Amino acid sequence: MNGRRKSGRPERGPLTVAGVEPAVLAAVSVGGAIGALGRYGLSLLIRSTYPIPWATFVTNVSGCFAIGVLMVFVTEVRFTRSGEPALPSRLTRPFLGVGVLGGYTTFSTYAVEVRRLLESGAVARAFLYLGGSVVTGLTAVVLGIAAGRLTTGTARRLGARDEQ
Repeated sequence: MNGRRKSGRPERGPLTVAGVEPAVLAAVSVGGAIGALGRYGLSLLIRSTYPIPWATFVTNVSGCFAIGVLMVFVTEVRFTRSGEPALPSRLTRPFLGVGVLGGYTTFSTYAVEVRRLLESGAVARAFLYLGGSVVTGLTAVVLGIAAGRLTTGTARRLGARDEQ
């Protein structure tokens, strides 16, 4: 056996909880707590009042930018300072991506705020916030990827690899 069921899911054993290693659960949990504290701190800095819930908007867009940067570091950066290949820790993505950024961003609050705007009769404002958040968030991911590649030089390495 390779530790996997026919379904492809990991077998549950003494070192897993629902098929997930305790170290991964701990990384996600600690990261989520850190991210939620960051979101709370930002909400204190940006007092969000209607007509537009700016704190949620800024939180989600900045989180989208950060996920773009993170994905470059996790998937494309493979070099140490000495130029040797290196891989990120197996807990990097669960801690930062799922934990910190999952706890930091708040798309459930975004959905509730859209609903509140609709219920208050501000239909145009609700749809502007709904669409604007999605478009701005996706743009932030692309800009985060570009910033990550520019900062790490992976764009140059990827381009050189493509030319070969």
